Amino acid sequence: MNFVEELRWRGMIHDMMPGTEEQLQKEMTSAYVGIDPTADSLHIGHLVSVMMLKHFQRAGHRPIALVGGATGMIGDPSMKSAERNLLDEATLRHNQDSIKKQLAKFLDFDSDAPNAAKLVNNYDWMKDYSFLDFIRDIGKHLTVNYMMAKDSVKKRISSESNVGLSFTEFSYQLIQGYDFLNLYQTENCRLQMGGSDQWGNITTGTELIRRKTGGEAFALTCPLITKADGGKFGKTESGNVWLDRRYTSPYKFYQFWLNVSDEDAAKYIKIFTALGREEIAVLEEEQTAAPHLRPLQKRLAKEITVMVHSEEDYEMAVEASNILFGNSTSETLKKLDEETLLSVFDGVPQFEISRDELAGGIKVVELLTEKANVFPSKGEMRKLIQSGGVSVNKEKLTETETVFDASSLLNDKYLLVQRGKKNYFLLIAK
Repeated sequence: MNFVEELRWRGMIHDMMPGTEEQLQKEMTSAYVGIDPTADSLHIGHLVSVMMLKHFQRAGHRPIALVGGATGMIGDPSMKSAERNLLDEATLRHNQDSIKKQLAKFLDFDSDAPNAAKLVNNYDWMKDYSFLDFIRDIGKHLTVNYMMAKDSVKKRISSESNVGLSFTEFSYQLIQGYDFLNLYQTENCRLQMGGSDQWGNITTGTELIRRKTGGEAFALTCPLITKADGGKFGKTESGNVWLDRRYTSPYKFYQFWLNVSDEDAAKYIKIFTALGREEIAVLEEEQTAAPHLRPLQKRLAKEITVMVHSEEDYEMAVEASNILFGNSTSETLKKLDEETLLSVFDGVPQFEISRDELAGGIKVVELLTEKANVFPSKGEMRKLIQSGGVSVNKEKLTETETVFDASSLLNDKYLLVQRGKKNYFLLIAK
């Protein structure tokens, strides 16, 4: 597999230094991507560079994931409008361990293959490097003029916000450049990859390697991912879409990909899956023939949910989606774990009911008018039951005298009430 050709047809190349493709065709090459460790989970904005590493390893090359423990303590000025909060070492180490577990779903770290992936942290080689030694050994090789010419620096200095650029942030590209030099010397790393906003920082590294060692290193960047409607990729109303289920449930993760536009689905399926060109072409034909069936979105959501979470989580997410949008049964509902149930019905009106009162049994007409204000009156509720418009736990009510007790609770805690086709209410027993 030709790595550059693979990225090219997937629409994943923005800039590439001359000689990069020739280097990769000549021999197995090591390349690295830097990952910001300011959280203990990656979000989907990180996935483009992670997929670059995945394709790199598939092509027989050796991927290195660099967790920026040192650079994370400083903050990259690229495309940012203000400095970030600095993290302590214990937090950075915790974040690094968590990120490695997530990367292991994409990369092979553990085999004895010559191109097994490696995780490094730049804090390890920066923590004992004195400031005087650093500016003498590294700082002298790059002029301020060279550093000031970088877009990330120019944008911050000329911004109207008057935030300016601290010396700490200005030094970022020097430290990132030294990362590349260090990996070039210790791991024979010849290539750095990243988003297009990193081009300036990456080429600082190639320049530092050239001036310090006379050696040749390379740079390759991918486009920053956008949405067809101009919105920011990976952001929802509730914030970032995370890979860790504690922050974004597998159901919400699956729904994010399922709900992308047709245009975005055609682009994302090339970037965020390892599906081949022919298979994607077939899906695109199916999408053109029957866009309402959304074959691209469904396959994209499946591939990436299974890769990040598991086949089981994917199946649970599909079943959960059917509860809201399909004709699922009470049996399907009862199979959902609490996390998924709450994800599906996030934002629906909730009512607390007394577990003690429920224990002795309570008529549904009292439960849904007096104990929980799902219906304004018993008369209105009786009418809707008679017309088949009320369900509890996905089972249609036929009698107003039906009694519910604690045995009816989902996950020993919840009752799901449906009024009409689209109105859901969650009763929580406490």
